[in-house]
Amino acid sequence: MNIVIVESPAKAKTINKYLGASYEVVASFGHIRDLPAKNGSVDPDANFKMIWEIDPKASARLNDIARSVKDADKLILATDPDREGEAISWHVLEVLKQKRALKDQPVERVVFNAITKQAVTEAMKHPRQIDGALVDAYMARRALDYLVGFTLSPVLWRKLPGARSAGRVQSVALRLVCDRELEIEQFVPREYWSLIATLATPRGDTFEARLVGADGKKIQRLDIGSGAEAEDFKKAIEAANFTVSSVEAKPARRNPQAPFTTSTLQQEASRKLGFAPAHTMRIAQRLYEGINIGGETTGLITYMRTDGVQIDGSAITQARKVIGDDYGKDYVPDAPRQYQTKAKNAQEAHEAIRPTDLARRPAELRKHLDPDQARLYELIWIRTIASQMESAELERTTVDIAAKAGSRLLELRATGQVVKFDGFLKLYQEGIDDAADDDESRRLPAMSEGEALARRDLSVTQHFTEPPPRFSEASLVKRMEELGIGRPSTYASILQVLKDRGYVRLDKKRLHGEDKGRVVVAFLESFFTRYVEYDFTASLEEQLDRISNNEISWQQVLKDFWTDFIGAVDDIKDLRVAQVLDVLDAMLGPHIYPAREDGGDPRQCPSCGTGRLNLKAGKFGAFVGCSNYPECRYTRPLAADGDAGGDRVLGKDPQSGLEVAVKSGRFGPYIQLGEPKDYEEGEKPKRAGIPKGMSPGDMEFDLAIKLLSLPREVGKHPEDGEPIKAGIGRFGPYVQHIKTYASLEAGDDVFNIGLNRAVTLIAEKIAKGPSKRRFGSDPGKPLGDHPTLGGVAVKSGRYGAYVTAGGINATIPSDKTQDTITLAEAIVLIDERAAKGGGKVKRPAKKAAKAKASAKAGAEKAPKKAVAKKAATKKAAAKPKSDATSKARAPVKAAKTSSTKAPKTVAKKSAGKSS
Repeated sequence: MNIVIVESPAKAKTINKYLGASYEVVASFGHIRDLPAKNGSVDPDANFKMIWEIDPKASARLNDIARSVKDADKLILATDPDREGEAISWHVLEVLKQKRALKDQPVERVVFNAITKQAVTEAMKHPRQIDGALVDAYMARRALDYLVGFTLSPVLWRKLPGARSAGRVQSVALRLVCDRELEIEQFVPREYWSLIATLATPRGDTFEARLVGADGKKIQRLDIGSGAEAEDFKKAIEAANFTVSSVEAKPARRNPQAPFTTSTLQQEASRKLGFAPAHTMRIAQRLYEGINIGGETTGLITYMRTDGVQIDGSAITQARKVIGDDYGKDYVPDAPRQYQTKAKNAQEAHEAIRPTDLARRPAELRKHLDPDQARLYELIWIRTIASQMESAELERTTVDIAAKAGSRLLELRATGQVVKFDGFLKLYQEGIDDAADDDESRRLPAMSEGEALARRDLSVTQHFTEPPPRFSEASLVKRMEELGIGRPSTYASILQVLKDRGYVRLDKKRLHGEDKGRVVVAFLESFFTRYVEYDFTASLEEQLDRISNNEISWQQVLKDFWTDFIGAVDDIKDLRVAQVLDVLDAMLGPHIYPAREDGGDPRQCPSCGTGRLNLKAGKFGAFVGCSNYPECRYTRPLAADGDAGGDRVLGKDPQSGLEVAVKSGRFGPYIQLGEPKDYEEGEKPKRAGIPKGMSPGDMEFDLAIKLLSLPREVGKHPEDGEPIKAGIGRFGPYVQHIKTYASLEAGDDVFNIGLNRAVTLIAEKIAKGPSKRRFGSDPGKPLGDHPTLGGVAVKSGRYGAYVTAGGINATIPSDKTQDTITLAEAIVLIDERAAKGGGKVKRPAKKAAKAKASAKAGAEKAPKKAVAKKAATKKAAAKPKSDATSKARAPVKAAKTSSTKAPKTVAKKSAGKSS
């Protein structure tokens, strides 16, 4: 038997079907160990030695894997084909070596870019060893992130109370958002005017032309800066005669965009589908791991974490065939298109994201996918096909017009564009983040040089320049990629961390820098300037990539970074909080103290009139206070935080007519249907929590209605007819059948999950066995079976870790740990303990009798009230319940099982119908 290790159970199930009975595919459920979240996990003084800790949830799975490997012929590590996948394989192999589960079995590493039978079986024919350079690159990144986080965050907490954390890449991404906020605040609008004439040809066709020159001088967009200048040009145009001075038509070609990389997929899914990057990656993960189609699970797209834009030759051939079949031979270019990435520091280690089989048209798959999966698959399919289609052929026309008014000669210009052959535009056109006026998209009527034109209208319009737009999630990802900040696998998680920390908020699909984020960035820019510079971060990313190419030592990169970084940390250790606040107060002054309408001093205290406002720090973050404290106790929050706590009405529920609102409560934000006055006395309004990772400002009406509908019934279980429900709980989305709860996996949607998928998750949960008990004694971590005493487990006790079997306990020696002790070693310890006659859990008869006597004496000394209460309880337990008691308790039980409470308005409507 060959044991194959992959990350997810869905992937394991699919690959097992491809490989057959001689293979057993086991899931590691992602990363199995990590650096513990405490000081000392990375030791710079010991050449950056790392201490890895096994995830408690992974212990049982690793024991299962170890048992399977012991009797295996071969171990095949088949995790994802990127750096993280290589790291998971390395971690699994290291743990198996520690457990001594491997004997002489060969260990192979295989990678495949798509989960299809052909891709998997072909990969099995070309095994390799674990790529040490990729593992080194992983360790360097992990160590860097740990060292920055665990060194810089405590500095933030001490010098900047209320700050949450700082990270190597997240802080630079936050700076992008906050710098844009600063640009917007410092922006000074500039007035300008435009003059656009509506002209007509001798045949009566009309078009628009813009004033672009006067008296031999060119007029740019912002050159007409006042109403007086505009009025002067208006009078001249109204008195002018118009003649076509030149007509120039130039052919142009527009080429299709390359297939998707991780970042471009996230950008287009955000623009066209409204998906957050994290949501896009969850759905893509599910499409990659496989969907059940006609009884067979198959992967629908290639691996979704990539910065490569090239695609396999066979896929190009298939794409060209699909184009010819569906759109005709005119849309197939003479030669296949080859693409090269333009992204900074791109590795191009993998193919672009594409469908595994382009013959699977989106319309054919729609019935097998949930709505979001279908939309994302269609986007990927269209982009891939369009990338191999013929270019669009255009004709761009420019008409220059002379306007003679007495001695003055004005110049007007009209531009237009005609699509001669649509090419790839027939199928796809890439979205844009910030739309601008496009005069070229207009089509111009036929004109010839020297032809006279008539003026029909003249538009004179005042404009003001606008500040640069805030980043959308798509445009921020694009900018990070352009600067070489982060990597394909990190963009979504970086954005999520910034939202989770409350450093940014998403409002109307734009990222707004919150005050706590701006204070953190100001702190880092003031005292750790180098480490939030874009070029430095990109340069460090480049060095990390060189490690993966085996060009440089990972310890040397860490050493170079750490020497300067710890020096910068030491430099500010002696700075007092007041000194830090003074620097930030000066840096953030324009934001914190905006100009007053009356022209007064924006820093003057509005309470005492003599004090000066300045930045202060409290337990919950920075705030503004008066310099005359404690005589004057005036305080206020920073500008953006002032409106953060207000309720926000999203709309009205179409069924009940009650308002749906986002509210702030003691335990955080939530959604509420109506107000207490809308419900019967004693009933509370229907509420729903806001999902983890989503900010209140990101909540929209449609999603709120969906959340209020949870838990919802998915359907009846086919075996017992009991309902299966889907909902969101403390630990995330789940499905429930009777008392079995199963968490949803990546790609599952709590609102759309179907009955078949829910039944599968329930069955997988039951197959895993019961989870760790919440109450009672610790069941411990199972190691296997003792030859005579039954199951062996390792547990944590009052005096340290121990192993147990059949009621015999044996302490684990100091040179062993709960994670490293093996079954064989545990059996030896238990047998030695049993031979000495000790370790039994069952107490001797004398001790039991003594304990019983002690308990009796204690009971006699107890207060009479407690004894009486105990007696009453025993009596009540022995006596059967009366009918009256049962009836009195019945409504209470019914009330507890009711999942919703009807508002007054709904109840009244129901009453009216029944009568």
